[in-house]
Amino acid sequence: MSRPRIFITQPIAESALARLRAVADVEVNPDSSRVLPKDKLIEAVKRCDILLSLLHDTVDRDVLTANPQLKAVSSMNITQDRIDLAAATELGIPVTNIPAIVTDATADIGFGLLLAVARNIVLGDRLYRSGVYPGSQSNHLAGYAVAGRTLGLVGFGRIGQAMARRGRGFGMTIIYADPRRLPAEEERIFEAGYRSFDDLLREADFVSLHPQLSPKTRHLMSDREFGLMKPTAFVINTSRGPVIDEAALVRALKDKKIAGAGLDVHEHEPAVSPELVAMPNVVLTPHLGSAVLSLREGMAHVVVDNTLALIDGREPVSCFNPQVLKKLF
Repeated sequence: MSRPRIFITQPIAESALARLRAVADVEVNPDSSRVLPKDKLIEAVKRCDILLSLLHDTVDRDVLTANPQLKAVSSMNITQDRIDLAAATELGIPVTNIPAIVTDATADIGFGLLLAVARNIVLGDRLYRSGVYPGSQSNHLAGYAVAGRTLGLVGFGRIGQAMARRGRGFGMTIIYADPRRLPAEEERIFEAGYRSFDDLLREADFVSLHPQLSPKTRHLMSDREFGLMKPTAFVINTSRGPVIDEAALVRALKDKKIAGAGLDVHEHEPAVSPELVAMPNVVLTPHLGSAVLSLREGMAHVVVDNTLALIDGREPVSCFNPQVLKKLF
């Protein structure tokens, strides 16, 4: 039997690659600086049996049907973002995924954004590099306090709770809004108070977003919601970009309805609004939530575990559509 052909859309950990190369012919797009364009992805799919894709890759029907011999998609996604799961299932293509193992890394980025935008860290870095030194007691870069302020968490799952733990370390008051209220004993553990969504927006100094993306949460934050926030409050987003109506965010910042924003995810990523880019009270990072070397290596090995299971005819660690699993080779 010929060796399976695997295409990987960007470099992954060498230790994980070595495991794949032992059993398959592996081709890796060497450019880790940008998302592989759709035409190049389709071209690559035409010459592989298994596509190993990352979260930022859009695997739509065009990609899935580019090669009638495509046997599987091994995805580094936790959720099915950017994958046409219905089409894959219809075509009998199993799509594997990884467990939710990015909690602390994502919360670290979230709290980093919170600190950076509140205390003008990025702006200060930029000015100092350009030769500007306002003086150690100048108000030129004076920002907002974090310690002792109110952190409002929209969505209180794994990452929201991790943010709560970090906020408590800064002496912050923790409030949360979630479709499911925690039992009283769990609220006491987190020292967290339950609020309605609207009340949270009115009360919080920092609104940190952690809902799953769904039709109900798309544009969860738009003109009405920003209008409820304090003019001294900040919004932080490490969940999914479309949770925020980016045009409404621009309006809210221009009209000084809120004080600033820290965004690791973007509505139209990899594109970002030029107006947000120009604003000094906005900190932007390019979806770095899980960008920790040791974590990324572990994630790559889970994807390889899934891929080797598919090759060997075993059940993978996790799969979005297990109903189509079958012996592939």
